[in-house]
Amino acid sequence: MTPIDLRSDTVTRPDAAMRRAMAEAEVGDDVFGDDPTVIRLQERAAELVGKPAALFVPSGCMANLIGVMAQAPAGSEILVGARSHINSAESAAYARLAQVNKCALPEDDRGRLDPAQVRASIHLGAEISGGNSHHATTTLLALENTHNYCGGTALSVADLRAPIAAARERAPWIKVHLDGARIFNAAAVLNVPAREIAALADSVSFCLSKSLGAPAGSLICGSHDLVARGVGLRKMLGGGMRQAGILAAAGLEALKTPNLERLADDHANARRLAEGLAELPGIVADPAGVQTNILFIEYRGRKGDTAWLGRALTERGVWCLALGERLRMVTHRDVTRAQIDAALKLAAGILKD
Repeated sequence: MTPIDLRSDTVTRPDAAMRRAMAEAEVGDDVFGDDPTVIRLQERAAELVGKPAALFVPSGCMANLIGVMAQAPAGSEILVGARSHINSAESAAYARLAQVNKCALPEDDRGRLDPAQVRASIHLGAEISGGNSHHATTTLLALENTHNYCGGTALSVADLRAPIAAARERAPWIKVHLDGARIFNAAAVLNVPAREIAALADSVSFCLSKSLGAPAGSLICGSHDLVARGVGLRKMLGGGMRQAGILAAAGLEALKTPNLERLADDHANARRLAEGLAELPGIVADPAGVQTNILFIEYRGRKGDTAWLGRALTERGVWCLALGERLRMVTHRDVTRAQIDAALKLAAGILKD
């Protein structure tokens, strides 16, 4: 049978409308800034998240890195969640390339930072009046929404506002970067515009190639000054693309309103999957905690461990991703409700006595 690929929402393939848009895209040279389709994509992205400007870059990792490098000087410190993507899955880029120190703070199960701990973790270096020469000055707070490793949880505006307010109470100069790789999933489940979530941050990144289904690309959004600095950083990092309008055309399709609205279908499929798995012997799942399109499960039955279950599912055509001692499953537009039901049937067959 055709594999049911639940490893990530990055595995989607461009649909017919995207392929047609890519084939017909009007292009220029984006390094010279004259690719008209890229320009339209950047304008649409900025509009959706309520920022003055946006920059099209190859990947979410680069978008986050540019957001940090444009706002946190080398030798300064940034605050991040310990389980955030920036801290745990971006190849030490912040040490090697941004040259910033990361202070990793624990999140709760929903990915929220404790405001009191944020305030207490801010350091004032020698260049700040009353500062301490033993410390690097904290210059940026990085947040994530939705929070990948906490199960795709959507942080409310209040959840985001609290640590930001605490940080700025201690350090009024501090900048805020929001890793919004799946910000439109958060907006859908919170029933607020993405711009309301992004309004709290100085910069926000989001991916076109995850739940939105485009083949590649991300946006870093913020002020005109930030984006101008981002252009130079993108070049330095090797991210300048030429006739990038071919990819941007797919991104414009991904950002059309019907595609944003259909994210709710992925969320419903993820809840259905979690509910069905939770009924099977030995599987530990929390259907009530599934807000968007990501769920994590464990296996504590008599047949084996979680890794065994992951292998057994994959061998039978239900592909999932082992992350530590958990299995991650992600729904997306290439997975139908019928495939969710088929995956549950296969899992039940594996675990039956």
